[in-house]
Amino acid sequence: MGKRIVIALGGNALGANLPEQMIAVKQTAKAIADLIQDGHQVIIAHGNGPQVGMIQQAMALLTRAEPEKYIPCPLSVCVAMSQGYIGYDLQNALREELLDRDVKRGVATVLTQVEVDPADPAFARPTKPIGAFLTREEADRLVAERGYDVVEDAGRGWRRVVASPRPVSIIEIESIRDMVEAGLVVVACGGGGIPVYRTQGHHLKGAAAVIDKDFAACVLARQLEADALVILTAVEKVAVNFGKPDQKWLDTLTPDQAREYIAQGQFAPGSMLPKVEAAVEFAESGPGRTALITLLERARDGLRGRTGTLISR
Repeated sequence: MGKRIVIALGGNALGANLPEQMIAVKQTAKAIADLIQDGHQVIIAHGNGPQVGMIQQAMALLTRAEPEKYIPCPLSVCVAMSQGYIGYDLQNALREELLDRDVKRGVATVLTQVEVDPADPAFARPTKPIGAFLTREEADRLVAERGYDVVEDAGRGWRRVVASPRPVSIIEIESIRDMVEAGLVVVACGGGGIPVYRTQGHHLKGAAAVIDKDFAACVLARQLEADALVILTAVEKVAVNFGKPDQKWLDTLTPDQAREYIAQGQFAPGSMLPKVEAAVEFAESGPGRTALITLLERARDGLRGRTGTLISR
């Protein structure tokens, strides 16, 4: 019997620019179509690191060239733009792949807002670099004029940094659930979702932040009561002592084992660490829930228990 699965696609599944993305989504669509043909309900979340950076740089160039004509574009709007065009490519590639297999299944992208807590400690410690590299003078001007936080980035120049708060809930969850239950393949929470927080009344205000897509996919999977969270990345399995002579690939992980490895510093922040943390959070969120970390092209084998790292209680 098929499962309800939330897939978190890494940046490697989307390419770094428009031409690369057009090629990459075709392979991504094949792997996802395999799961749909196996009878699973599939919901897709994805990253947007290269894409939102490209949008930010384009907006910055316009603003620098004609500051009287173009005003700065809020980060939340840039995330929305990236959701739109990545979703456009993904849903078209999936639609084509499914029709080629004579599978008649609708595919739709939901522009998704994700609630964050304005009191999240991450807002006091912005650490996520975004946008173009800047000269010291440009960085100082942005600090003075717009109140941006900036850091010097490995001798390559200065960059804006923003917060990366934890997601609280998916604003459009009812719409997503209705579409899934109607049989559609849904693309949602692109780039971790458009970060918003509640203000007066029912108003949602965009936040200058980026949400980790693995944590957003975890919240999405929990709220949809999914059976499995599949986090797709650049390696087939999670490893400890990675890159060392005693490197060990892990077939299974319990939450307690994962926490022990995290305490040892086994997983790199900004890389494997959030994936393992999100997997543990989902596995502990309800009975029978499992998380899988593996390669995109091995997702089908992973769900059949043949590869990947399975995280479960």
